[in-house]
Amino acid sequence: MPVEFRSDTALDKNACTMHSACMATKTISLKLEAYERLRSARVTPDESFSRVILRAEWPNSAMSAADFQERCRKVGPHFSEAILNRLEENDRADLPPENKWKTG
Repeated sequence: MPVEFRSDTALDKNACTMHSACMATKTISLKLEAYERLRSARVTPDESFSRVILRAEWPNSAMSAADFQERCRKVGPHFSEAILNRLEENDRADLPPENKWKTG
């Protein structure tokens, strides 16, 4: 049975309803070099930057402030000469992080 539309109702036979999903966004500023790196890390040309960033691997290897405080409680506020030497060696050997923008 066909549906009849009456012109005196709130709905009109020519009306079109469209629903769109809203997504929270945040605007950020990037250096041109960072933008180009992000753009080149896309797997497909239409992949969103959000997906590229979420695909990146972010290792959690840094010591937090809470970890440092706990270590100071155990070891004391002063470090031994050996520990200070190791810290200086590690500082000299510090290399840039590996590429986190893996594709695939």
